[in-house]
Amino acid sequence: MSVRELVVLGTASQVPTRHRNHNGYLLRWDGEGILFDPGEGTQRQMLRAGVAAHDINRICVTHFHGDHSLGLAGVIQRINLDRVPHEVSAHYPASGQRFFDRLRYATAYRETVELIASPVAADGVLAESASYTIEARRLSHPVESYGYRLVEPDGRRMLPEKLAAYGIKGPDVGRLQREGEVGGVPLNAVSELRRGQRFAFVMDTRLCDGVHALADGCDMLVIESTFLDGDEHLAEDHGHLTAGQAARAARDAGVRHLVLTHFSQRYNEPGEFERQARAAGFEGELTVAHDLLRVPFPKRHP
Repeated sequence: MSVRELVVLGTASQVPTRHRNHNGYLLRWDGEGILFDPGEGTQRQMLRAGVAAHDINRICVTHFHGDHSLGLAGVIQRINLDRVPHEVSAHYPASGQRFFDRLRYATAYRETVELIASPVAADGVLAESASYTIEARRLSHPVESYGYRLVEPDGRRMLPEKLAAYGIKGPDVGRLQREGEVGGVPLNAVSELRRGQRFAFVMDTRLCDGVHALADGCDMLVIESTFLDGDEHLAEDHGHLTAGQAARAARDAGVRHLVLTHFSQRYNEPGEFERQARAAGFEGELTVAHDLLRVPFPKRHP
C-alpha cells in the first residue's frame, strides 16, 4: 500500500528553542523517502520520529545556511554506518559544492553506500522516475537557494460503470490498461484522466517568481513563514516570508494543504501564524507545523 506523508523533524529558523529543533523534513512518497534540509540535530530527531536511515533515498538541500544543512554530516555518516542497501542521491546548490564536500567528509568514517552528488545549477528537472519528477526553482535569499517540487505523472481512473457496460472484467481490465484497447474498446472509453499529485518545498526566500512556480496547483506546499506580518520589513531585509505572504502565495496558486514552518525564536504563539494565514485569504487545509508532527498527504480529488 502506498504511503504519502510529511514527517516534520524540526521547525526552527536560525536559532533552535526548547521546543523547536533546527529544520528537517522527510517526505514519504510511496516506497521512497526524500529528506529536505537536514539541520543540526536531524539524526536524533529521526530517531524520535521513527525515521530510519534506510528510509532515505534522496536528500534535497535548499541552501547552505547552517540551520538547513549542518545535519548533513551526521545523516550521511549514519546512512553509511547502517549500510543502507540502495544508492542515495543528494541535490544542493552547485555554488555550495565546497560546503557539501566539507560536510560529507567532516570526520573519518567508512563509506559503504553510493552517495550520488547531483548539484543544482539552474531551474529545471533534476530526476524522473515512474513515481515522480523532481524539479528545482531559484529563490530569493542572500545566498543561492532553490526550492523543490515533485510532480506525479498523470494517470487514468477506471470507471466501473463504463467497464460493466462494455462487459470488461477480471484480467481484461489489466490488459486494457497495459495495451490501451480490448475487443475494440479503447481505454479512454472506460476511464478518465487522473491528475498526478504535486508537492513543493519552499524555504528561505522573499516573494519571487520561483515561489509562485513551485506552489502552482500543489496538493501540499511546505513553506517558510519566519516572521509575522508586523515584521515584514525584517522578512524583506533577511530574505524571508511572513505568514500572510506565504498564505497569499498559496491562495493564489490553488494549494490544497498549506504547511507553515521555519519560525523565528521571537514568536511563542503558533496560533497567530494560523490567524494571519486565514486573514490573508487562504481557505484550504492549513497546518502550523511543530516538531515530530506527521502530516498525511491530501487524498486525491474525487
